[in-house]
Amino acid sequence: MNEVPAKRPTAEDIERVFLGPPARHTRHQVAEAAGVPSELAARIWRALGFAAPADDAVAFSDADVAALRRIGVLLEEGLLDEKLVIRMARALGQTTARLAQWQIELVLDHLAGSGERVAEADLARILEAAERLLPDFEKLLVHVWRVQLAAAANRVLATDDLAPSPRITLAVGFVDLVSFTRYSRELDESALTELVEGFESRAADVIAAQGGRLVKALGDEVLFTAQDPPSAAAIALELADAVRQDGPDVRVGLAYGPILPVMGDVFGPTVNLAARLTAIARPGTIIIDTGMAEGLAGVPGLEICKIRRRPARGFGVIQPYVLRAVPADREQAGETGERPAQASARQAR
Repeated sequence: MNEVPAKRPTAEDIERVFLGPPARHTRHQVAEAAGVPSELAARIWRALGFAAPADDAVAFSDADVAALRRIGVLLEEGLLDEKLVIRMARALGQTTARLAQWQIELVLDHLAGSGERVAEADLARILEAAERLLPDFEKLLVHVWRVQLAAAANRVLATDDLAPSPRITLAVGFVDLVSFTRYSRELDESALTELVEGFESRAADVIAAQGGRLVKALGDEVLFTAQDPPSAAAIALELADAVRQDGPDVRVGLAYGPILPVMGDVFGPTVNLAARLTAIARPGTIIIDTGMAEGLAGVPGLEICKIRRRPARGFGVIQPYVLRAVPADREQAGETGERPAQASARQAR
């Protein structure tokens, strides 16, 4: 008996699996049912990253009504205000959109294997698997979010300044893949993807293992923060060694000082200085600022080398340092700390 070929999933099939019961409300009806002003409901929807449907379009489900009603209750009880609701909705929309796109790409890439087109039968199987896995994935997502929330709260509580939108003191690091432009010309699409994903995954593993936070990855560059200079130095040294084993080299810039956390990102002169230090670093080197150098003074196993002062856009003339790990034989002999500027400058030019 011939097997009936799997039918390509339709938009209705996808919405049934991921969203449950079909839509039955217009945008004005969903706001009225939830007890939330229609204009505010529209602003929340846009902040989540979705296009506004036409007034007469049936585009919202009972689940949308329930979610919007929860927001309305929080507003009524004064636990949130409208400004905070919109900002949190925007953060939620941007984060989950990236997560969803990333997960879909991972699944399709796994199915495609050698880069061939994914068969329609595979798409049908994905939907069937998703229907079985969604309840467990949903619980896992909430659990991981709670753990990440606890970690973020602990990082904030570890600082002395708890004012609104506090400027907190952290170590900031940029790690940049050397010769990425050349790699992007020479490698095919699959090899380039493997290079970038390998770099990002190694960076994420090393940063997490050392208690830091991966703020964002930009293909050939990652930005991370760490609680103190020793932690940032450990991340930079381990990551440079790990990436070097894969072939490419990296250059790293580290700065220590006040930063402004906004929507999961970090801003301020300390972040900009770390970027400038990365730009002046030679392949395979870690360049740090004075704040980092002072914070690492006396830390065993590290060598801090003062190099020549140089201009950095937005900062005037700065004093950079090269950070290195002391070789095991020299560490046993007690050689650590800051080396003379003359010798180190020759090596770091």
